[in-house]
Amino acid sequence: MRPPTNPLPLPPGLAMPSGAGRSTGRVRPRNPWFPFETGEEASVRLLCLPHAGAGATVYRAWGRGLPATIAACPVQPPGRETRRSEQPLTSAVEMARQLAPEVIRTVRPPYAIFGHSTGALCAFEVVREIRRLNGPLPVHLFVAGRRPPSMPMIRTELAGLPADELAVVLRRLGGTPEEILAEPFMLELIQPLLVADFHVNEMYSYHPEPRLPVPITAFASTRDHFAAPDQVAGWEQETSDRYAQLVLDGDHFAIFENSPVVLGRIAADLGT
Repeated sequence: MRPPTNPLPLPPGLAMPSGAGRSTGRVRPRNPWFPFETGEEASVRLLCLPHAGAGATVYRAWGRGLPATIAACPVQPPGRETRRSEQPLTSAVEMARQLAPEVIRTVRPPYAIFGHSTGALCAFEVVREIRRLNGPLPVHLFVAGRRPPSMPMIRTELAGLPADELAVVLRRLGGTPEEILAEPFMLELIQPLLVADFHVNEMYSYHPEPRLPVPITAFASTRDHFAAPDQVAGWEQETSDRYAQLVLDGDHFAIFENSPVVLGRIAADLGT
């Protein structure tokens, strides 16, 4: 399909997929996983892992909503934005194997990890991999918009879907502007990255390990069809420390619509 004469820009929450677009000529960051650095000046660093199809910029504004003592450090997985020339990963375990050593090497403790949807699953596996490597564990794990790892996800076959059917799936999920859903070229552009990310989320195989000695705070939403509050509550079984859950009014992307509440809770849990 030929691109439109004036192609629509991708919104901040959707990352440009692998191979799309031209090089901006910008110098790559020292560590591609942390395009906005790691907040060395702050007391605590908050690593933020994005949801399916999104890149690090989805969390860029969070730094302005947190106290100066907490640095928001968005994480950039392969295949999007500044790493769009790389192939996206299709396994949360492989993501953890690659990212965990970078966290140990690059991020100064104390730090916390936040993940939304697919990012929540990846954050969980990253913490488990850091434990295997005997690295310094995060002081807190924040998860949002996902069932616990032990609860299988419903599989969504996005590969090969025509644009109109892909739009139906994304519309149900929420968070994608209608101008994107109405433009077949844009949907075809982001489809390969979405296929990879949904594979990470839905093809995950849970293997029991000892509970994490890390407190967990989970954010659920009243109208999230993919992670209802009673399902999200299963995250309590993954920590030997304290567990808390906050239910937001909204859909799968309620954490962004209610970011002041979310960031306030994060600050309170981190004691700043």
